[in-house]
Amino acid sequence: MNGGPQLRFDPLVREWVNVVGHRQQRPNLPAEGCPFCPGGLEAPEPYDVRWFPNRWPALRPGPPVDVAAAEAAGTPALPAAGAAEVVLFAPRHDASLATLGTAQVRKVVDLWAQRTAALLARPEVEYVLVFENRGRDVGATIDHPHGQIYGYPFVPPVPAKEAAVARAHGCPVCAEVAAEVAAGVRVVARHGDWVAYVPYASGYPYGMRFAPVHHAGSLADLDDAGRDALAALLVDALGRYDRLWPAPHPGYLFPYLLWFHQAPAAGGPEWHVHAHTAPPLRAPGVARYVASGELGSGTLSNPVVPEEAARALRDA
Repeated sequence: MNGGPQLRFDPLVREWVNVVGHRQQRPNLPAEGCPFCPGGLEAPEPYDVRWFPNRWPALRPGPPVDVAAAEAAGTPALPAAGAAEVVLFAPRHDASLATLGTAQVRKVVDLWAQRTAALLARPEVEYVLVFENRGRDVGATIDHPHGQIYGYPFVPPVPAKEAAVARAHGCPVCAEVAAEVAAGVRVVARHGDWVAYVPYASGYPYGMRFAPVHHAGSLADLDDAGRDALAALLVDALGRYDRLWPAPHPGYLFPYLLWFHQAPAAGGPEWHVHAHTAPPLRAPGVARYVASGELGSGTLSNPVVPEEAARALRDA
């Protein structure tokens, strides 16, 4: 099966897996030039910030699919209806969210919010995940500053679990942010309402969470002050990754995974917008591999003490 994305149901854990055989054929590196620079394949005209549909989508527009009914009926596969978009953060090729400056990153935040609202308005989309894969060490094939947005026909398991915890115990993000601000030891930076901190039980070396102190459901719900604060925090906190260790060569991008969790189309008071980061390194040039014991158990083992990681990031 390589004609397009297909959701297949795993009965062992009752979760859906997205099989995307067609993406095996996508190019790993541009043959020549950068397709994201102005005048390139994906940006033929000048732009400031820009979005466009992914040419190799993990999810495609299509009729809405009833995932719950399919699970109940024992349906083994469904079309992967949804959306997959690319977001260009700026026309500058040699930049990143850490170096673009707050004013430009605010435009990125606005575009994220606009696309979140637009995709959630589509009948086949229930959940929107905004994310960035930065650096060659996490598989990014183009260095130009960019990220992606996926629109899912269901709420994926990880944000769904966070929401279930909130419904059962109250908002864990509100409680965690309040505790981290009060303790201070793991806080890395704060701008306005937004705080960056290394979680007490972080599963990733130098992983951070970004969250607003006051409860807000999604990027689209943030007011001007909240968006300004998020932009400033991204520039500040992500810039600390670049200063954490000496770059091994000019043009090196410190690798990280970044994703936002936010409210789905159905909404609900249990959702508190926030971001996670997960760098794949535990020391300069040393990869942090996720081993069998971790994947097999679902329990991550972090070799870097969170308090020490926060101190190093504050000092960067």
